[in-house]
Amino acid sequence: MNAVVAAVAIMLVLSLCRIHVVVALIIGAISGGLLAGLSLEATVEAFNNGLGGGATVALSYATLGAFAVAIGKSGLAHALADRALALVGRQDDGSAATGIRFLIIGLLLAVAISSQNILPIHIAFIPLVVPPLLYVMAKLNMDRRLVACVLTFGLITPYMFLPVGFGGIYLNEILVAKINANGVDASDLNVMKAMALPALGMLCGLLIAVFFSYRGGRAYDMDTITKAERVDASYSPRTLVMALVAIVTAFVVQLWLGSMILGALAGFVLFNLSGVVRWKEADDLFTEGMKMLAMIGFIMIAASGFAEVMRETGEIASLVDSSVATIGENKALAALLMLVVGLLITMGIGSSFSTIPIIAALYVPLALQLGFSPLAIVALVGTAGALGDAGSPASDSTLGPTAGLNADGQHNHIWDTVVPTFLHYNLPLLGFGWLAAMVL
Repeated sequence: MNAVVAAVAIMLVLSLCRIHVVVALIIGAISGGLLAGLSLEATVEAFNNGLGGGATVALSYATLGAFAVAIGKSGLAHALADRALALVGRQDDGSAATGIRFLIIGLLLAVAISSQNILPIHIAFIPLVVPPLLYVMAKLNMDRRLVACVLTFGLITPYMFLPVGFGGIYLNEILVAKINANGVDASDLNVMKAMALPALGMLCGLLIAVFFSYRGGRAYDMDTITKAERVDASYSPRTLVMALVAIVTAFVVQLWLGSMILGALAGFVLFNLSGVVRWKEADDLFTEGMKMLAMIGFIMIAASGFAEVMRETGEIASLVDSSVATIGENKALAALLMLVVGLLITMGIGSSFSTIPIIAALYVPLALQLGFSPLAIVALVGTAGALGDAGSPASDSTLGPTAGLNADGQHNHIWDTVVPTFLHYNLPLLGFGWLAAMVL
């Protein structure tokens, strides 16, 4: 068996058996290295060399976590939760409860989409916004698997379809740039047209989750939520206004300097200067925020080590080459196998942004040889990279929703986030991505 396939399979099986994701990544990486013929020393060295690749992302999440805690201190999220709870208290029939459920879903979806472009803070909003709403969602018997699917949709679909914010990085700076570097001029192509069908597949998965899979209720322990998360937070019009000003400031600084770290720090300092966060509390709040997203940071670091071992084995190329040998001149089979290989790689690495450079060098020449159009190549490579972001245990697009939904310990990362998002997004994305490659 190909070492990359084996390593990803081992990692996924261990994760499904409720082994911690960091441990599963380490064991999967070592297993893949040994199966590829690397010595234990060489495997460990490759893993260690790759750890630095996740350091910037981990530090970004740590500072964003501190910023999120400061916003929480302002009472903005609790004001939203109190308003929703008041609406729940006034409900007099099932239709009113349904309306409030859809209001919460729509709000979370809008915030998740905005976190990729309008206010590109990515997953940092989730531990801020979601925990105060857990009590309200439990009163409404909302299935948290539905909320996980909604959040993951909002974290992934904008960057793979809209060329702004994180989408500008994924589509223009990575996808188009790497396709150009490998022999196809994609600079003047409409990337939104190329990715429209894959994005439609994501939308279909969301609609299935909302209206079919998780439309029923699910009971949660209200006492656990009350003790863990329903903490009254004091807030005033002044603190709420300062929260909005800090958010805008963080957004402007991030756009100006191109750094999530500095944007989050600017927002945090503004909270200090305004008095919303007292100077004597600043150190403890910053530490609390870093701890809030520390697990995600460590998983991203471990995933970078895993990815480096996979590259060092040299078997990613052999995996693609074996697919080529199977394909022959069959374009339909070629598109399907390329997407499946992309799924496997991204599931292991946990990052679409890191997958594109790996597969573009191999896929673009092959797609040209088989006669795919430039637009179809963009759709094929872009979809192959995005496949697996939803449903990967090591992806921030699944780790983020879990960080908010499991604040009271009643939401399992693998079975309540990873498995639902895999089924509802990877399968439609595979089908619609294949269709885009065939018709464009």
